[in-house]
Amino acid sequence: MTGRTIVITGASDGLGAAAAARLSRSGENVVVVGRSPQKTEAVAAPLGADYFIADFADLTQVRELANQLLSRYPRIDVLANNAGGIMSAERVSTVDGHEKTFQVNHLAPFLLTSLLLDRLIESRASVLNTSSVGNRLFGHIDITDLDHERSYKAQKAYGDAKLANILFTKELHRRYHGAGISTAAFHPGPVASNFGAESGNGLLNFLYQSPLKNFALIGPEQGSDQLVWLASATPGVDWTSGEYYARHKPGRPNKQAFDPVLAEQLWERSLDMVTVSETPGHETPGPATPGAPS
Repeated sequence: MTGRTIVITGASDGLGAAAAARLSRSGENVVVVGRSPQKTEAVAAPLGADYFIADFADLTQVRELANQLLSRYPRIDVLANNAGGIMSAERVSTVDGHEKTFQVNHLAPFLLTSLLLDRLIESRASVLNTSSVGNRLFGHIDITDLDHERSYKAQKAYGDAKLANILFTKELHRRYHGAGISTAAFHPGPVASNFGAESGNGLLNFLYQSPLKNFALIGPEQGSDQLVWLASATPGVDWTSGEYYARHKPGRPNKQAFDPVLAEQLWERSLDMVTVSETPGHETPGPATPGAPS
């Protein structure tokens, strides 16, 4: 399985950059997407890979990214929704009016996947969503307060967003697996990064910023294993669509991940949240295909 087009978001550093390098070395046509122009180009240039810049805290940039990808690539074999991972001590609203952790980790990947959906179906693509064990440790979604307007805690916002990744995976499978989409969410492991720096959590900040992180955490190369495996292996043979993985086997997510009603509600609410109203009485859906086969 070589020469496929694999789009990786959040690939300007960390496990995304490591996965891009590994998949490129194996002969895949990797497309690097990142927020920082300098860092993203630095990752792509040695690979001879295409790259695109998009800040997921701005949904307009996500829409522009989708248009660029659709105009450039007649096939997209793997979409790796890896951008995210932020945890902020204070609640921050994006330019779109949404809580930043929720938007960057869930709403933006939801929008990008939806805008690319027809191309992904034509390509019989895999959609891979980087989640976290934080979904089980901290997550408990309130469908009436996805933007955490009533109350905000950094860890819960992060856990909710990572739980949303899994619910999105399961609902994407339910709606579109029959049309050709395979999808999985995964926990990459405790990857050493700048994660936790802005969380306001003293323990997390100490763990991720101190020299101890080299002993307690894994490096980006090892952290990329789960993504590289899912992107390289055969869905339906090596892994099962719609599942959450950790260490190359099904993981144990939050109990809310098994709630099909919540998964459907999250999809519909997310669709409402990314829909653009251009003029009174005229709406432009973010996703290209708001309907779904059963």
